[in-house]
Amino acid sequence: MSWLPEASAHASRVDILLAGLLLISLAVLGLVFGLMMLNIIRFRVGSRVPVSAETVAHKSWRFEIGWTATTLAIFFMLFLWAARLYVVGFQPPPGAIQIYVTGKQWMWKVQYPGGQREINALHVPLGRPVQLLLTSEDVIHDFSIPVLRIKHDVLPGRYQSLWFTATQAGVFRFYCTQFCGIGHSRMTGTLIVLTPTDYARWLGQTPASGSLATKGEALFIHNGCSGCHVSQPYAPGADDTSRAPSMVGLYGSEVTGADGQRMRVDNAFLHDAILHIGAARGQVVTYATRMPSYRGVLGEEDLAALIAYLQTLSPSRSSGMGVSAVSARKGD
Repeated sequence: MSWLPEASAHASRVDILLAGLLLISLAVLGLVFGLMMLNIIRFRVGSRVPVSAETVAHKSWRFEIGWTATTLAIFFMLFLWAARLYVVGFQPPPGAIQIYVTGKQWMWKVQYPGGQREINALHVPLGRPVQLLLTSEDVIHDFSIPVLRIKHDVLPGRYQSLWFTATQAGVFRFYCTQFCGIGHSRMTGTLIVLTPTDYARWLGQTPASGSLATKGEALFIHNGCSGCHVSQPYAPGADDTSRAPSMVGLYGSEVTGADGQRMRVDNAFLHDAILHIGAARGQVVTYATRMPSYRGVLGEEDLAALIAYLQTLSPSRSSGMGVSAVSARKGD
């Protein structure tokens, strides 16, 4: 039903919104300029239409208010429609496959839950929700898949999230749409949408050096995280002698920040807590030690693996990544 290539239900909804906005804008434009031309022709110099002072001074407030209120209501409805599409685009459904995409001058690095990696290529299954966790290693990039009608700025040291469900198998292109240096025009890649059977076969045939969660567990131990973070859930009211909060059951829960606001522990929260001291201020108890920043110590690929491991400690609250990672670890 679309005049442009599309491969997701979200794409058709965006096309309908844009078509509605275009048609209504053209209607308003046609009415305004139509009335202007009508008055220019009717009251032109030499016209025989009688013009009196009463005609020139006449003004209908009902028409003015009705015209303004009607156009305001129509465009406000379009705004609400667009806002809903925007919000839904950043709220992946449960069970979505989490794939990490890292921008770097001038390539896209992709990591899958099972440990498979690609550069400038993204394989996804047909008909299953996929969540992309986007970040950059250097400058601001912009990840765009036109056929899916999705795009988002990719910021250094921050996670941005997009999700989609591909509805058409095939090979499509994705791009960086933010000028990021002299090699910007080469920063493109290929989206490959496979049937579930072909996708499972591709995962099995693609080399993987252990799952992301397995690598993350090794990083958790190697970087001394396990020396401070206890391996059992925190029990309110119990004597706590640990130097850091427990990671068990943390992902997907809510914590209270120093300012009293409730925050959900998701990928972005954990990413900021590891890299930025004080960025994630949620505390259940007060600890004597202060976690150092790992900025410059852990790269974005290591952070992806570490967060994947932390998700396995809360399997009931994880989405696609946590469940997949748990299964992968059991199979190692």
